[in-house]
Amino acid sequence: MYWHLGRDYVLNTRDIIGIFNLETTTVSPRGRSFLEYAQKNGAVVSLSDELPQSYVLADSPVDTVYLSELSSSALRRRAEQPLPGPEVRKG
Repeated sequence: MYWHLGRDYVLNTRDIIGIFNLETTTVSPRGRSFLEYAQKNGAVVSLSDELPQSYVLADSPVDTVYLSELSSSALRRRAEQPLPGPEVRKG
């Protein structure tokens, strides 16, 4: 199944490692250092011009962090809904 993250980004749900709340993740030194490392290595993709609330960690094609203005719970709900596709009619 595919999941629309925002803008023009669509991921296969198999590639998603996790959905994280940005505020609670950055409280710990380990969480901050992970995000700093990803930023330094060009592995961060911002999906909005707004202040991010969450991020999605995906492992395809390489480990990538997608920053989102949506909350982690909103992203989780979006992941549970299939993408709308073309209607299939049986003849």
